[in-house]
Amino acid sequence: MDAGSRSITSEKSRAAAPRAPLQEAGSRPYMPPLSTGSRNPSAKCYGDRFIPDRSAMDMDMAHYLLTESKKDKENAAASPSKEAYRRLLAEKLLNNRTRILAFRNKPPEPENVSADAASSHLQAKPAKQRRHIPQSAERTLDAPDLVDDYYLNLLDWGSSNVLSIALGDTVYLWDASSGSTSELVTVDEDTGPITSVSWAPDGRHIAVGLNSSDVQLWDTSSNRLLRTLRGAHEARVGSLAWNDSILTTGGMDGKIVNNDVRIRNHVVQTYEGHSQEVCGLKWSGSGQQLASGGNDNLVHIWDVSMASSVPSAGRNQWLHRLEDHVAAVKALAWCPFQSNLLATGGGGNDQCIKFWNTHTGACLNSVDTGSQVCALLWNKNERELLSSHGFTQNQLTLWKYPSMVKMAELTGHTSRVLFMAQSPDGCTVASAAADETLRFWNVFGAPQAPKPAAKASYTGMFNSFNHIR
Repeated sequence: MDAGSRSITSEKSRAAAPRAPLQEAGSRPYMPPLSTGSRNPSAKCYGDRFIPDRSAMDMDMAHYLLTESKKDKENAAASPSKEAYRRLLAEKLLNNRTRILAFRNKPPEPENVSADAASSHLQAKPAKQRRHIPQSAERTLDAPDLVDDYYLNLLDWGSSNVLSIALGDTVYLWDASSGSTSELVTVDEDTGPITSVSWAPDGRHIAVGLNSSDVQLWDTSSNRLLRTLRGAHEARVGSLAWNDSILTTGGMDGKIVNNDVRIRNHVVQTYEGHSQEVCGLKWSGSGQQLASGGNDNLVHIWDVSMASSVPSAGRNQWLHRLEDHVAAVKALAWCPFQSNLLATGGGGNDQCIKFWNTHTGACLNSVDTGSQVCALLWNKNERELLSSHGFTQNQLTLWKYPSMVKMAELTGHTSRVLFMAQSPDGCTVASAAADETLRFWNVFGAPQAPKPAAKASYTGMFNSFNHIR
């Protein structure tokens, strides 16, 4: 059942009776003439039924034939000679007439129908072919020094089709269009390793969370550090999420902070609800709700409308606290076709994918996957969900929603699949695992026809960074 969605039919539409098809507005239905005669003797007159022609009828004969069977039963005991005489008389006088009603015209021949129209009418609609899902990765890249830490977020794919991955103290950029690789930044050992990366919506700027609790903002077109956000956290920043010009950061200190990257005093709101490390952060597609998951086994839903407009007030109350998981919750995914539907995945002691109605806080479904859930991604074109897992199979599983029937299991990684990222067209998924490999899967099919690109609304987000340090 879809979360909180009901179709409501207006009373007016119920009252209005639909008009019959192929009828002109206000016309009367066709009625055949009751007269059997025709003004034009040569014209054929066909109606939608056939009227008996009484001039061709012998009513006395009809009466005899209708009552003959009854008399046969009454005279069943008659002698064989009388029965033979009766049959002979019927043959001679009645001429074996058995028809009671006579019709003037034969039924009309069917009108000529074109072969194409007939075939198109009779041919059933072809069943939708099942999409072929390749069982092996289409590309595999080495990812040495990838930190094997469930609580970090070290992989992201930007809107400019460039994938970023943090390997130890270095952030690398891989251009999916050309296949080229470049190094963005290597941080000092005092501030590293890198604990999170996240592209801004413009696909040009990227946020880099550090083990030192700082967050750096970089311009990838010029490989230039724009600014460093300090003071928001007291421990490493393992999760990042953008909402227009607001960068939301989650730390090991349990705090969630909204940072407005356009202003000097960047901390604008603080959400406090987790008692342990915040390892998952995702803004909804509308930007109205924020989901957070933590090592305290909790999921919180925060609503923008409940955020304090006074920076000094700072701390905000959650809309929903979801306590059904029994392990850390890092995997979070907002549904692209239903705005109030959130999927969450639990760690090794939980192993469940749960679905939530974020308007009511109700848990709609829970599926035991049998292994640690590390990441979740929705298919943007179909009602499907992809999950990545740890021990024992270290697989990617494609589920059909809402039935949650397994469509495919993709294997190849030899250690837990910690991170997943989706290409801008929504078709290719990159997975990074503790086996230090980065694999690309064509799991979501061919891209749909491109739509006209919307005007970017993020071009001026970082203009002021030439003056802010």
